[in-house]
Amino acid sequence: MQEWADAGAADGFNILPPPYPDGLSGLTTFVDQVVPLLQRRDLFRTEYDNSTLRERFGLPRPEDHFLAPYPAANPHTFPQPATQPTFAAA
Repeated sequence: MQEWADAGAADGFNILPPPYPDGLSGLTTFVDQVVPLLQRRDLFRTEYDNSTLRERFGLPRPEDHFLAPYPAANPHTFPQPATQPTFAAA
C-alpha cells in the first residue's frame, strides 16, 4: 500500500469486510492494527480537517435556498407570525 501511494499509483483504498457472518472481525483487525501503522508513516490522517471538497477547490459556497428566508444568526429558528390566525365559525 505504501509503495503504491509513494509511486502515485493510488490515492486511496476501499476496505470492505468479507461477506460472511464474522466479516467485521477482519475489518476491526485492519482498523486496529493497520491504520495506526499507516498513521505513524503519515500515510493516513489522524484527524479530519474542517474543509469541504468545495472549499478545497476554492469554490464559493452557494446560497442555502432552504434557510435563506430565516435569520442567519440562528438558522434553526423560524419567524413567528405577527398575529395568530383567526378562523371564522362555520
